[in-house]
Amino acid sequence: MTSPLLRPAARRTLDTWHTLLKQNAMEALDPLLADDIVFRSPVAHTPYPGREAIKLVLKTVNTVFRNFRYHRELATGDGLSVALEFSAEVDGRELKGIDLLRFDDQGRIREFEVLIRPMSGLQALATEMGRRLEAHKATLTGSP
Repeated sequence: MTSPLLRPAARRTLDTWHTLLKQNAMEALDPLLADDIVFRSPVAHTPYPGREAIKLVLKTVNTVFRNFRYHRELATGDGLSVALEFSAEVDGRELKGIDLLRFDDQGRIREFEVLIRPMSGLQALATEMGRRLEAHKATLTGSP
């Protein structure tokens, strides 16, 4: 499932991403993230700011998803972006999604956007994530 089109630094980052995801070791993401990382959630209108927010969201969603697996990897011609198609279950609802990652020249992730369908799966995810992240609003909004 690997794309030969990714630049070597991006490929190394993506390989490490897959390893950390399997281990649910999102606290180890820092070296993979650009300083100005932007994370766009399918359930939030505005992007989540910074490394702490993205690590919190990804660690939490990794515990919410059941039977998560990637199916396809599609890279752009410039070797700096990849789309990762996945499936998972949340609260008995099946969903399909795409993780869109954009890398900088050093291979760090500078943009991470998640798209999910169908609406029933997205709603189940939004409900469960909202419940689990309620106490962490300051981290997610970047407020003190």
